[in-house]
Amino acid sequence: MKNHIILMTTLLLVQIAPKTLLAQYSGLGTESVSQETLKKYAPPALDPFMANKLKKMFDVTSPGMGVLSPDKKTLYFTWRVTGISQVWKIDGPKSFPVQLTSGNDAVTISEVAPNGKFLIISKDLNGQENPGLFKLDLKTGFVEELYRKPKVQAGFSFITDDSSTIYFTANDKNPDSYSIYKMNLADKSVETVYDGKGAWWVADQRNNGKKILLVKYNGAKQNEYYDFDSKTKELKPVIGQGEKEEYDVAYSAKDGEYLVVSNKTTDFKRLYLFAGGKFKALTPEMNHEVSGFSLDHKYTRIIYSINRDGYSDIGVLDAKTFKTLPTPKLPIKGVSVDHIFNGTTTRDAKVTMFGVITSKAPRLGYSYDWGTQKLTQWVLPSAPEVDLSKFVVSELLTYETRDKVKIPMFVRFPEKCKLNAKNRENCPVVVHFHGGPEGQSQPGFSTMAQAFVDEGFIFVEPNVRGSDGYGKKWVDMDNGPLRENVIGDIEDASIWIKANWKNTDGTAPKVGVMGWSYGGYSTLLAMTRFAGAYETGVALVGMSNLVSFLNNTAPYRRALRISEYGDPVKDKEALLKLSAVTYVDKVKAPLMIIQGANDPRVPVGEALQIHETLTKKGIPSELIVFADEGHGSAKKENQVLEIGNMIEFFKKHLKGNTQAKITAN
Repeated sequence: MKNHIILMTTLLLVQIAPKTLLAQYSGLGTESVSQETLKKYAPPALDPFMANKLKKMFDVTSPGMGVLSPDKKTLYFTWRVTGISQVWKIDGPKSFPVQLTSGNDAVTISEVAPNGKFLIISKDLNGQENPGLFKLDLKTGFVEELYRKPKVQAGFSFITDDSSTIYFTANDKNPDSYSIYKMNLADKSVETVYDGKGAWWVADQRNNGKKILLVKYNGAKQNEYYDFDSKTKELKPVIGQGEKEEYDVAYSAKDGEYLVVSNKTTDFKRLYLFAGGKFKALTPEMNHEVSGFSLDHKYTRIIYSINRDGYSDIGVLDAKTFKTLPTPKLPIKGVSVDHIFNGTTTRDAKVTMFGVITSKAPRLGYSYDWGTQKLTQWVLPSAPEVDLSKFVVSELLTYETRDKVKIPMFVRFPEKCKLNAKNRENCPVVVHFHGGPEGQSQPGFSTMAQAFVDEGFIFVEPNVRGSDGYGKKWVDMDNGPLRENVIGDIEDASIWIKANWKNTDGTAPKVGVMGWSYGGYSTLLAMTRFAGAYETGVALVGMSNLVSFLNNTAPYRRALRISEYGDPVKDKEALLKLSAVTYVDKVKAPLMIIQGANDPRVPVGEALQIHETLTKKGIPSELIVFADEGHGSAKKENQVLEIGNMIEFFKKHLKGNTQAKITAN
């Protein structure tokens, strides 16, 4: 059998030293699990009524913002309307869309050629995260493979101005290291530009690759930048060497100067000019993060993003004088805007794509002509048989932890469940922890959240300590062994909700927990280490054992994750203390586990080992494995099955007559 997972015949009780718990599987992907196992845990069919309702909900879509052609007459964009991401085009604003790619691969647009004759696109199969690069001829519609190898990640970097050469990265020589290559598109000949050990990528370039800004990632939020001369092969340090800091760097308009987003000397990230080893602040000091920036091909404008407690905004600077420029006035009236963000800018720097998100509608995309100040809406969202006016706006609230820290959370209340509603109904609560762990739950449009609201659940999305967007101190609070100090935020969410959102009869509401990736890990901890805090949980692509996870995750991710969680050898005992498998004997409530077999980040063995361990102990749990998905479901039909089975599970275990009690462990 291909299944290398060997289960522990006896799992030691939590009172015994965690160091005795060993990783018992090896490998990742479908090759690490048998076809019999995949068949056994295939997703069950949904009730037709639920399936139809969710199909309509997930048919609510909006095309991507897209990339304009050089003549600005055509917009190329991705759209999941067929069930998986494909490339489309429209020849003019709001014109009829034409599909350009098809098949089972999820397709994204990497670049439109400067000559306007072709697109560089990326394709990935079944969530394996090993994309290849392809050329889509816009005249013939023919798709030509440029570079694709099994178990290799190819990432597009840039294309030269004459449309003759592309630069890209690939980990073909060593799974945990990336080389920089260039390809002559005429004959597809490939030349190595730079070979480095570790996670190297192209951050920026000048003069068609004569000078390249390389970045090496040493950890989740640790990187260093180098100038690379393509002719002399000289590698010159720029910033980050010998540090454990996070930087986001690009070339500035003037040689020898760089634009840098950093929080090295401040709590919140700011945008700086870095020259001569010194920083000059370009954005004002504020209690909000500058989360990123972009600079057009002509070094005309800098557009930077601002994270305001989970809400998104933008600012604009002149790229040469750094003076503040006016931002586009986007025509959204009557509805609060949650997010404004920019997309690509045409190579002549004249037109930029912008996106707007509210809680009431899918993303709207506009092009903005900086000269005429004209806004043009290109694509139209689709919402067949769904009343968008009934979508609930998320509220920014807080809950308090045992050590008196206020944790921000976005909450969606069904109208009949609002705490001050007349004739308020008693509604169960579902707490959704985000992934990352450096991620951030944000407001905005969410068909998934609304699906829960429509079923009568109060939907809560916290940003526990370790979340991004709230400053350096907050995001670093869970690094390595520090996670032990703040992991209680998971339990405290339920304790606070039960104490403060009592039902009309004075009882505590039932509370469920869910999440993907690190949110899945949080869910598993909630149901094991903090057993009794939640009445039920659904863990999606979550880590059950941090040691086995780090030993088996894809090599390119291992080094980056060790800086966040700890070393699987040096910190083994601490990691096991923070792992759900250590506390399975404490489980008190039903648990559902959902996993993609192709997942390169969290191996399928993480789901199998905890489910089968619980089964051997006679503890109820359900397992669903998608054979054709990776780190979360990308195909619409699988998303319907995933969310549908999850909602039915929560309805079964949170809408009974037994009232919840506050239990803290």
